[in-house]
Order: sequence, then C-alpha cells, then structure tokens
Amino acid sequence: MAEPIISVSGLRGIIGETLTPEVAIRYTNAYAALAADGPIIVARDGRPSGHMISAAIQSGLQAAGRTTVDAGVLATPTVGVLVRHLKAAGAIQITASHNPSPYNGLKLFSAEGRVIPAGPGEEVLKRYRSGETLWVLHDQLGSAETCEDPNAPHLQAVLNTVDVEAIRRRGFKVLLDSNRGSGGPLGRWLLEEELGCTVTVLGETPDGQFEHTPEPTAENLAGVLAAVTQAGADVGFCQDPDADRLAVIDESGRYVGEEYTVAMCVDHVLRQTPGPVVINCATSRMSQDLAEKYGVKLLRSAVGEANVVDCMLANCAVFGGEGNGGPIDPRVGLVRDSFLGMALLLDAMTARAMKLSQLAEELPRYEIVKTKIALSPEKIPAALVALQNEFSDATADRLDGLRLDWPGRWLLVRASNTEPIVRAIAEAETAQVAMGLCEQAAAVLAKV
Repeated sequence: MAEPIISVSGLRGIIGETLTPEVAIRYTNAYAALAADGPIIVARDGRPSGHMISAAIQSGLQAAGRTTVDAGVLATPTVGVLVRHLKAAGAIQITASHNPSPYNGLKLFSAEGRVIPAGPGEEVLKRYRSGETLWVLHDQLGSAETCEDPNAPHLQAVLNTVDVEAIRRRGFKVLLDSNRGSGGPLGRWLLEEELGCTVTVLGETPDGQFEHTPEPTAENLAGVLAAVTQAGADVGFCQDPDADRLAVIDESGRYVGEEYTVAMCVDHVLRQTPGPVVINCATSRMSQDLAEKYGVKLLRSAVGEANVVDCMLANCAVFGGEGNGGPIDPRVGLVRDSFLGMALLLDAMTARAMKLSQLAEELPRYEIVKTKIALSPEKIPAALVALQNEFSDATADRLDGLRLDWPGRWLLVRASNTEPIVRAIAEAETAQVAMGLCEQAAAVLAKV
C-alpha cells in the first residue's frame, strides 16, 4: 500500500487506500509515545469518515495507556484553545483541510495548543516509520472521557479581542459559507448570538457533504458571490472544512480573497497594538508595506503554520498568519483562525465606520500568480542556482526554496513536498508582470 502524504505536523490520505484504521492507529501510537503526560483530545472536522477514524485512534490511544477526550466535531483553531483550557497533553484533529471528500487526515497538536513544530514532528515520523508500537496491559488501559461545551473557551477568547457592544450596535448583515465543514455552529454562535449580526449560513450542518469544492478560492466560491448580494449582506465570510482559513466577499459580491484576510487584520491590529508581525515567505507583501507604515518589524518564516508560530514566539510577535486566509493572534491561540478573522474584520468596519470594500481598497494593491513546474527532485539544487544566476539583480533568500526580491515584486520557487514539481509564486503590481516572472522561471528550469 502506498504511504499517505506525511509532513512533520500530520498526515493525510485517501480513506481505504493510503489512510486506513491501521495507519491511523500506528501513527497516533507513535505520537502518544512521545507526548507529555495527560489526556489527549480527539476531534474531527465533520467528514463522514471522521467518526470511523476517531473511534479507531481513540481505542488505539487507550490501548497505549492514554486517556482520551472526545470533543466531537470541532474547528481546528478551537482544538488549539481547548488543549490549553483543559491542560491536555495535546490533541489529534481529524481533518484533510481543503482536500476533497475521499481524503481525511490527522493533525497533531502539542501541549502548547499549537500544531507540533518540526523537531517533535520528525521524532513522531521516525517512530512511526520504525514500526515500533507501545501497548499496555489490561490494568493500565487509558479511559475515555467527553468534553462538555468545547467551543466556549475559544468563543470567549475571540470576543476578548474586539469591542462586542460596538459591533452589536452596528447590526451587520453577514453571510457565512461553512460548506458543511466544522465552522458552521460556532460561526453562527459568534456572529448571531454574541456579535448581534443577522446571519445567513450556507452549509451549516457539519456533515462533510460539501456543497462546492472545499478550498475557498474565487473559482470555487463563484456560486456564493451572488448569495451575498441576494442576502443584502455587508460581508460574506467563507471557511474551509476545518475552519482555520477565511476568504472574504465584499458587500457588492466581489471576491476579495484570502490574501486580504491577513492583511486587513494586520492593519487593524497594528492600529491598536504596534509590534512585530510574522508571515510566511509565500504571503503577499501587503503586510510588509503595512509594517513599514506603522514602523514595526516584519519577519518571514518558511511556509507552514508551525514555522510561522515558531517565528512569532521567538520574536514576541503581536500578530501573524499565512496568505491562505489564516490569521494567528497570540491573544487567542497559536493556530490559524477563521473566527478570529471574522471578529477582527467586523471590529475594523465598526471602529472606522467603513465598508469591507473600503478596508480592502485602501491596502497596497498587488497581484499574485501561482504556477507549477514539473521538475524531478534531484534537479532542484541546480535549478535554484540557475535561477539565482538568471535573476542576479534580485535580493536572494534561501529560507524556503529560493525567494527573489525586487522593489515592488518578488518570486518564490520551492519544491513540493508531495509531487515531483516546484511551485513558482510571484507577486507584482500587475498580474502580467507576476506571470512574466513565473514564465521566465519556467524557461530557466526547462534548461536544467
């Protein structure tokens, strides 16, 4: 059987093919053997296969002597907050994020309430691949617990970051597209009950029966755009299945997108609390321009939530995130958080008496182009050297692949972790210039 897609923070695969109960149990056994003492939370994003995987890994964890806390269907950022609230040893979130229905996966959390960083993740992976397992005798088996009201700690933490009463007075109309992922119940509770919005929810039932392709991109949300204007909404919020990513639609039904989510949140936070900001090296330079505007440090990490969080902690950052719509606020947690993004954007609209479109339009305007280039892994080192020579007038950085910077534009070329390709991402003031950088990179790599 082929191996599932594995990274240092988890795995994902196709149910019944690369992800089976056996794989899930062996992988979580490796995690449990290295986790701190204490209970381990198990949650899932609502996919139909999640219940089966949850039952399998909970029995496996108990057979390894660990107490499990079944949190049911829960958003990924909520899991992170719950770990700290319950003082758990960690958590396993069963989710395949934006992958289609045949997929599911396991995302590992540390006792700090964050996706485990590279070091511990590598140790889990090493133990999993060794085939070593740890089982206990009958009198040492772990117990099974459930969690009452697992959303409450996360909800309160989000509310603590905004002016709740001011938002309630505005009486916003909001459309929330949860697409039958895990974000619907808490999304409605936050927006309707706590922030006083009139809410239309699409795909509220968290059963994983997606109503459109789950990644919240412009193409996949084409059918949601008109729903925003039909509802007379001030804003449309669109989540991915495990609710750690947020795309935004403005009041006219225009897809503002995921890159703007973090940038608009950065602007709002820095107006109140200036301090270091961290983004990954594939995220729009809008946040860099905002950091310069407010006179604070902007730091870049390698791609990956765990890398962003590592950099945030090392630099006492006040905010961070990834351009795929994943804001991270240490006041709430150390996980990308769509609920935080919704609350902060409504708070910004309230504080400045502005429409969502106005918040977006006042940001620096750039266009991002993302492409794939077929390239075998053994050619990648030479390819990056060739690119650096071709673009010798750029400032080069090897933090994650090769990033080349010029005033007002940049190009990132990095290897895929799952395919024999490299991803070329470019940003410039126009899509034509950005595409030109990607095409020039492809021409160079074709000669390697």
